[in-house]
Amino acid sequence: MPFIIKYAESVPQDLKPLRKIDRKLVLDAIEEQLTHEPTTITRNRKILVGLKPPWEHLEPVWELRVSEFRVFYDVDVDNALVMVRAVRHKPSHKTTEEIL
Repeated sequence: MPFIIKYAESVPQDLKPLRKIDRKLVLDAIEEQLTHEPTTITRNRKILVGLKPPWEHLEPVWELRVSEFRVFYDVDVDNALVMVRAVRHKPSHKTTEEIL
């Protein structure tokens, strides 16, 4: 059964400054990667242990790597729901904590 993807109210503001091509890349990756098996750890998907994000969330917080962008999300497995909480640009010289 596919998961439903919902976006936090702040996500449109996160996406707005991105170039159109980058926005499409991120949104396509979210659809492709998180609709099925969003809780499977892969090369581009991982649990962020010990991270205390500044937004409301369910534990654990997940990160999806899309090129130089990071999508932060959590999953309600019982309701088959993925909640995308934030999208951030992550330059190689910054840590995850620094971009939040």
